[in-house]
Amino acid sequence: RCYRLSQRDLLAVRGPDSVALLQGLVTNDVELLRPGGAAGTGEGGRRALYAHLLNVQGRTVADLLLYRQDKAPGQEVSILLECDQAALDMVQKHLKMYKIRKKVQICACPELAVWAVLPAAQPGEASRASPSGVPEDWILTPDPRTAAMGWRLVVEREVKPVELVPGWEQGELEEYHRHRYRLGLAEGVRDLPPGVALPLESNLVYMNGISFSKGCYLGQELTARTHYTGLIRKRLLPVRLSGGALSAAVPAGAEILSESEKPAGKYRAGEGELGLALVRLAHAREQLRVETADGTRVELAASVPMWWPGDGEK
Repeated sequence: RCYRLSQRDLLAVRGPDSVALLQGLVTNDVELLRPGGAAGTGEGGRRALYAHLLNVQGRTVADLLLYRQDKAPGQEVSILLECDQAALDMVQKHLKMYKIRKKVQICACPELAVWAVLPAAQPGEASRASPSGVPEDWILTPDPRTAAMGWRLVVEREVKPVELVPGWEQGELEEYHRHRYRLGLAEGVRDLPPGVALPLESNLVYMNGISFSKGCYLGQELTARTHYTGLIRKRLLPVRLSGGALSAAVPAGAEILSESEKPAGKYRAGEGELGLALVRLAHAREQLRVETADGTRVELAASVPMWWPGDGEK
């Protein structure tokens, strides 16, 4: 099934210095989008990358998906940035603030739309085989975060993929959000509050969203120091509310308590009974509790996503 992600918008970064600008601002290695790739890596020509844009304190400004727009040989790479619609102006201002004298054009792309194509298989069985029957001029790429998220599709806004690709059906946006909350995958300002979320606590490493070898970028110091010397004690985890409670009834930032009434984390957001919470790993296997907006205490259980690497519980 495919889903029109109406809450996600696009910015275009074009010009000779587009890669250089983004390389100094985002967590991942933008050189990997070049057809030749980063020198010595042999990993060039990627069509998409996942990254976070950080502030000077090393906290997330916005989560991004970067897409390479194919150009004629010899032309500079043109990059599309996908971000939460609510963060579009903030991201654009952030890029322009650090543009300085670089030869770059930054503009919104209201003529384009983002779709997600989710795999029919179970998350642990998801395949990277691309859907068939897709026109060559569309940007269709595996979601760089995890195979369980299927593919990302960028097309002209008036295009309806379900009318052009045999066998495709359009699903409700709620289904898409339930899918990613079940996986424990954060996306957008509700899950990653700007200026609050920390990239490593938000599982950026597990989602292939960071390079520790590319050199300096804004906000790198805290992130690198935490990675190399620090122990990550809290992580965003998928949670399930019990007793028929719905995530909409739980305020964002509500404190989560352990069985022994100790602080165990903060609730972020969700869909239906599924959600995300920043949980202290020491309490992740306990039965947890949180209060709804009307003061009702409900139980919730956290889990470790199956798509995380083997050391994901550390």
